[in-house]
Amino acid sequence: MQDPKADTHIETVHVTITGTVQGVGYRHATVRRAHMLGAKGWVQNLPDGTVEAMVQGTADQVDHMLEWLRRGPPGASVQEITTRREYTDKRYIRFEQL
Repeated sequence: MQDPKADTHIETVHVTITGTVQGVGYRHATVRRAHMLGAKGWVQNLPDGTVEAMVQGTADQVDHMLEWLRRGPPGASVQEITTRREYTDKRYIRFEQL
């Protein structure tokens, strides 16, 4: 029997988040939200004060993650997010903080 999820269309989006997003628990909260939604990928701080993430999942999972990333956790003040769709065969097995 074939896995019903095998035919599910998977989207991958690279995201850069600017604003007050470091030192406020943004990455940790992002990992928790991704686990709740079942999204895969990673999140990390960049030296310039921004946060970078790769989000992979169904269209709904990606949309919900992007909606959450625009707000972030209570201590964050997101100024802007930029997204770029990635076309890759790579499949992440979890969401993690790098």
